[in-house]
Amino acid sequence: MDTTGGTRLDVVHDGTTLVLSGDFDAQSTFEVRNALHLLLAGHEQDVVVDLTEVSRVDVIALKVLAYATHEAGRAGHHVTLRGCGPAVRRLLHKSRLIRLVELEREAASA
Repeated sequence: MDTTGGTRLDVVHDGTTLVLSGDFDAQSTFEVRNALHLLLAGHEQDVVVDLTEVSRVDVIALKVLAYATHEAGRAGHHVTLRGCGPAVRRLLHKSRLIRLVELEREAASA
């Protein structure tokens, strides 16, 4: 496990999963963009971005994820978003970026 990050957002690489925690906003997009680029360039498989522990997100950050999804698709790979809470989902719908990203399916409750 390789950890990088600043004081506002922690970015942890766990295989082909990128786990984010903290505030994912315009100030942290450079770090996330670089981490995604490294994961997509270094693996011949799909990448998961886990947003479960993200406390705040803005539309600029979500655009970075949408662009990464687009670029991965061009190379025949997928970027899947995991752990999108209600606030993230609302912003994805409001910004219409929901059409450009792939959300991990959640298991149905029994």
